[in-house]
Amino acid sequence: MSTTLLSRRSHRTKPSLSVLGDIALPLARLHELCGPARCTLAMMVAAATQGPIFWIAPTWQGATLNPDGMVTFTGPERFTFLSPHRPEDILWCLEEVLRSGAVPLVIADIPGPPGLTAVRRLHLAAEAGATRGKGAPLGLILTPADGGAPGVETRWHMAPDHRPDQHAWHITRSRARTAPPKTWRLTGRPGAWHLSNAATPSAPHATAAKAGASGGDI
Repeated sequence: MSTTLLSRRSHRTKPSLSVLGDIALPLARLHELCGPARCTLAMMVAAATQGPIFWIAPTWQGATLNPDGMVTFTGPERFTFLSPHRPEDILWCLEEVLRSGAVPLVIADIPGPPGLTAVRRLHLAAEAGATRGKGAPLGLILTPADGGAPGVETRWHMAPDHRPDQHAWHITRSRARTAPPKTWRLTGRPGAWHLSNAATPSAPHATAAKAGASGGDI
């Protein structure tokens, strides 16, 4: 009796949030955003969702979101801000909100990449939230520099590449379970973005270094 090892059946793709063009994030999973313009990228993701959003950031963090900048992407009234006092409470808050399935998007601005065990717990929490809430929640962690959290579904780096006559950014997908690394150049403004393919830089931090202290976030 012969046994067939290969099948022509198509594999089911995971439901994803389409952010812009080929930039999409599988739902009920944890994703990492890094680079000097990571908050701007997070706001682009927020603009692609509907409903309330939880933003988690520690109390000792000096920088806060600017409502005048947020409104360019989406309404600030959609956001509920959580400010944990202890480092260990940041990921705890993220995990509990994801597990509840109460909101479609949870964003945690953390001082450094979490370990693999913590990432796995957050994946499981998001999957549990998909069975409890009205939809599959999406978890984002914002990490400094080039990030590096192990086990995340995808990792994205965004850095400014502005010109005297044009606002522009480079977005790099440096990790994805089902897609290769790729870099895009983003120009325009919310509602009128233009995304084009760009040469993949040798390392994301090279773009960040070029940006310098001027930053590229809202």
